[in-house]
Amino acid sequence: MATKNIMIVGVGGQGTLLTSRILGGLAVQAGYDVKLSEVHGMAQRGGSVVTYVRYGEKVAEPIIEEGCADVLIAFERLEAKRYAHFLKKDGVIIVNDQRIDPMPVVTGAAVYPEGIIEELSAKYKVFAIDAMAKAKEIGNTRAFNTVVLGMAARHMDYSVEDWISVIESTVPPKTVEINKKAFYAGYEQ
Repeated sequence: MATKNIMIVGVGGQGTLLTSRILGGLAVQAGYDVKLSEVHGMAQRGGSVVTYVRYGEKVAEPIIEEGCADVLIAFERLEAKRYAHFLKKDGVIIVNDQRIDPMPVVTGAAVYPEGIIEELSAKYKVFAIDAMAKAKEIGNTRAFNTVVLGMAARHMDYSVEDWISVIESTVPPKTVEINKKAFYAGYEQ
């Protein structure tokens, strides 16, 4: 199997690190060599956070080069746009259709771009979900990242049972049930 490259991008506090640990755990459980790398921006101030998950027979390094990602999981629209150039030609973007204004927009120094998902869809295979709305439906907005992961799971080669097993062993014990609900909410989208 060729090495698979997955990037998870978001804003500080959105659960990118937990999501990369779930994906890494899934690949380890399947018997692959796995490398994770976490690149922190100004996470505590709502800045970009990027994590890389690479897995395959033998993975030499954790960093994903531009133009090499198979899947880009984005927890916010602008973050998807910011990192789309990392995708392979036939790569897939899974994006949470949510807007979080970065500091330059908040301060008035920049304008949040319109039509991001449409723009990305013209060039890439894009699957968008309003994960925050789904998370509200199940009663916990903090689980929106697992909703996005559920949608991503539909485009990856692991069984639902494998995903649930890794979620159960990775998330904090008191959040297992809500994360399972969130996963199914995204998976069944």
